[in-house]
Amino acid sequence: MVKRNKGIERHESLYPLSHHHHHALFLALSLRKVGTEKSKLSVDEMKKELQLFWEPNGQQHFRDEEEILLPAYAQNESIDHPEITAMLLEHVKIRSLINQILNQTEELEPMMHELGQLLDIHIRREERVIFPMIEQALPEDVLKGLEPYLHKD
Repeated sequence: MVKRNKGIERHESLYPLSHHHHHALFLALSLRKVGTEKSKLSVDEMKKELQLFWEPNGQQHFRDEEEILLPAYAQNESIDHPEITAMLLEHVKIRSLINQILNQTEELEPMMHELGQLLDIHIRREERVIFPMIEQALPEDVLKGLEPYLHKD
């Protein structure tokens, strides 16, 4: 494990996911600011930024977590954990909100604010709770073996 800024230790194989989380936190902040005097982007510009984030990298990020990371965890620990359940339910809600925002033209601002808030909560849960659980449960060789399968963008 390597210590990252602000004291967070992260196994290097999970860097691609944490790196994507870093970008998503900036997006979450921008989404929460849309329509306020603090926003640098219009609703339409924010919609374009969201699409650039989501297609394909955001979608792939969720698949990496759901199809690679969690199955590896499930081979070593019980997957029946409230934090993992919350994570997966948040994935569904985030996908739903993004789909609505990208496919609608009206009432986007409240959905963007909700998505920004949910992304922030979700990312912090994964970084502070889920990833440490996984790092603790998985043997070093299994963690290292995940790295080639996790997308880098």
